Amino acid sequence: MSYELNGKLVAVYDTVQRSETFRTREFVVEKSEQINGRTITNYVKFQCVQDKTSLPDRFKVGDEVKVFFNLKGSRWEKNGQVNYITNLDAWRMEQLQMGGGQAPSAEFYPDAPPAGDENDLPF
Repeated sequence: MSYELNGKLVAVYDTVQRSETFRTREFVVEKSEQINGRTITNYVKFQCVQDKTSLPDRFKVGDEVKVFFNLKGSRWEKNGQVNYITNLDAWRMEQLQMGGGQAPSAEFYPDAPPAGDENDLPF
C-alpha cells in the first residue's frame, strides 16, 4: 500500500544497525490541518530501511517535505503474547516549494531513470 504525506520535517534520528545485514532510520513530519475551525497537529514518525536510510540527509529540520511511503503491518508473537506492529516505510522524499519556483530537481528522485531525449524512445 503506497501513500504520501506533506508536512514539516521536525526530527531526524541516527541510523540504527539492527543486525549485521539490516539497518533503519526514523524521522518525524508535523502535519497540521484545519478541522471545524480548529488546527489539529499530528506528528507522524516514518522509518527508512536499508539503502533508503540516507533519504533524510538531503533535508534539514524545518523543511516542508512530501514523503512517499508504504504502510506495512506484521504479527509478532513472543512468550504466548501476540502483538501487531505497523510501520510507515518511507521510500522517497521531495522538498515542497512554497510560493512557486522550480520543481524539485532530479536529486530528490533517487529511483527515477536518468533524464533523456524523448526521441530516444524505442518505438
